[in-house]
Amino acid sequence: MKVELIQRAADVLVDVPDDVHEEIIKLIDAVAEDPEAQIPADLAAAFGEWCWLVYIIHEDVIEVLDVGCAR
Repeated sequence: MKVELIQRAADVLVDVPDDVHEEIIKLIDAVAEDPEAQIPADLAAAFGEWCWLVYIIHEDVIEVLDVGCAR
């Protein structure tokens, strides 16, 4: 499954500390590997220990709209 980040999400990903960056990447990987998380919907979210991401599925593309962290 292909992953695309909109610019705002990419900017956040670049500006966070390494451990936060790693958690967000793990969330993206988890969504890409989980068929149940890939069911097309208007909007979906994944949550980690401290971080989250908001995404939309377009056929074989995960479009990440927003990422963040509570740290």
